[in-house]
Amino acid sequence: MRGSATDSTSTPGHRHLRRAAVPLASAALLLPLLGAAPAQSANDSSAGRLQHAFATAATDYHVPQSVLLAVSYLQSRWDWHAGAPSVSGGYGPMHLTDARTAIATTEHYTEGAEDARGDAARAAVHPDIKAPAESALPARLKTLPKAAQLTGLPAEELRTDPAANVSGGAALLAAAQKELGEPLSADPADWYGAVARFSGADDVATAAAYADDVYDVLRTGEERVTDDGQLVALAAQPGLTADTAQLGRAGLGTLPTDGVECPNSVSCEAVWAPYAQFGNDDYGNHDLGDRPVSQAIKYIVIHDTEGAWDGVLNLIQDPTYVSWNYTIRSTDGLIAQHVKAKDVAWHAGNWDINARSVGIEHEGFLANPDAWYTEAMYRSSARLVKYLAGKYGIPLDRQHILGHDNVPGPTTSTIPGMHTDPGPYWDWRHYFQLLGHPFKRAAGTQNGLVTILPDYAANQPVYTGCTTSGEACTAHGSSEVRLYSDHDVNAPLIKDIGRKQDPTVDVNDLSSRVSTGQQYAVADRWGDWTAIWYLGQKAWFQNPAEAPAAVPAKGLVITPKDGLASVPVYGRAYPEKEAYPAGVPAQSVVPLPYTIPAGQKYVVGDEVPGEYYYAVTFTTDSHRVVVGKDLYYEIQYGHRVAFVRAADVTLEGSAG
Repeated sequence: MRGSATDSTSTPGHRHLRRAAVPLASAALLLPLLGAAPAQSANDSSAGRLQHAFATAATDYHVPQSVLLAVSYLQSRWDWHAGAPSVSGGYGPMHLTDARTAIATTEHYTEGAEDARGDAARAAVHPDIKAPAESALPARLKTLPKAAQLTGLPAEELRTDPAANVSGGAALLAAAQKELGEPLSADPADWYGAVARFSGADDVATAAAYADDVYDVLRTGEERVTDDGQLVALAAQPGLTADTAQLGRAGLGTLPTDGVECPNSVSCEAVWAPYAQFGNDDYGNHDLGDRPVSQAIKYIVIHDTEGAWDGVLNLIQDPTYVSWNYTIRSTDGLIAQHVKAKDVAWHAGNWDINARSVGIEHEGFLANPDAWYTEAMYRSSARLVKYLAGKYGIPLDRQHILGHDNVPGPTTSTIPGMHTDPGPYWDWRHYFQLLGHPFKRAAGTQNGLVTILPDYAANQPVYTGCTTSGEACTAHGSSEVRLYSDHDVNAPLIKDIGRKQDPTVDVNDLSSRVSTGQQYAVADRWGDWTAIWYLGQKAWFQNPAEAPAAVPAKGLVITPKDGLASVPVYGRAYPEKEAYPAGVPAQSVVPLPYTIPAGQKYVVGDEVPGEYYYAVTFTTDSHRVVVGKDLYYEIQYGHRVAFVRAADVTLEGSAG
């Protein structure tokens, strides 16, 4: 999805700013930001102070310190986030939630120019969504006020003091243990039920998946330096077991799971998107298909919701809206499936990508760097992606695990309106570590390819427009690296001619940015700078040896065939005209306004057939998958991927 515009000067069709005042449906959860702490609290200046806070709280509330540490790790990886709330209003290392305003809905697939379906054979989908009645906040979004009651500490202190926040978490765990009728035991094995209750989940499966993750952390142990520079450690307990029978006494319900396609290691519920007719022979909100029999599933597209769980799930059940396959909840990692993998959801703004992909929404906000994602959500998402990738043979790399911001505009006119989520604050490096495929050096120092790989926490490029157009966003770690037209930070930024405007450092402007895990061919080097081929240009980024933004890579590249001055670039891999049978209108194969000049090289992600899924009627008898003789290479062209005809290029191994 995408954000909503706040400012009349914003370019239509982009993921824009969070609205300062929300009249109806544009914000799903108004986070209480006024209580946020400054970037460096007086309480966290001493090394080891946070570790001491865990020890003190464990003693005060008779909770095993290891359990307290493991729960906190699963919530926040022990980070403080400068006192700012998560996407679901959770504060501090223990992610104590204080979302004090009502949940409404979102309208982000309706805002801007992108057509989520992206099929030129049909009219664009721009649904008109009405906000549902306000709903009461669930208990999982009100744990901080409860912690304040249990500890006697002011809510403001629980939001702004890490030690107080840890005490609040310990008090909640102790209270859950007592409510279950269990003793305040020193043995971590005796706290499984309380940990499950701490998740705030209403059902057994989600609570159990959360507790299982916490106990996995206990068994493996963890050690890391937090975002405020403190070393926190949890010793491994490899033989630890847990009294899982406690969960049966927790009074939790069950999820509707009929037919869900999820791994056993996550909690997954069925919230099916409706396939229904309405209006004048229109229908929604997805298309029936027969994948992978009829078409291979090549891609998984990562989105963020720009709204909260309850509102988003309301929208997916509206047949006049659009669709995606899964949504993942921030507080505990619960997954809801909406569209079967065999069917085609309307989510990426490019029909070719939709027809070959699965779309996953994550509860979150692009233009709010401090509204952080929980570790529980990252882990749940990674398990789902690993499951889907294994089931459908999808490689675990950035050419196949795409952000919505990596999906190309299918035609020239659609380029300026394409969405930009999950944005620069999604931690791709950590995500691929969880996927079991971490990015790393794969070749010698002077190899001809690079993988973009900045240090997420230390890499903090300046962005603007998170709250007000032109104003700097809060400094924050980022997955993205900025590109210049020369080896000089004062040189102009790289321009994307398809966007039809000068490049900026706005949080939604993808013109001159590369992202962690993306791979490019090296064009030149100069001191601490590296140049890559990008959008048909030589693009420079800072890459000093002591703090590299990229590492050497290896792989395949394409370059224009000998004798060609340049070759066209496409936003979709459609068949040639001759491949279409009678009754199926041929779709035009029109290049984007980009080219690849002779001598330039671009990394290949995959070889795909020219393919078009014709599905314009509610009944499926006229649906056809058209496959041509033309082959295409998917390439990393700019920030987004693109396609070139195999007949136009030569395939080579990486240099060096």
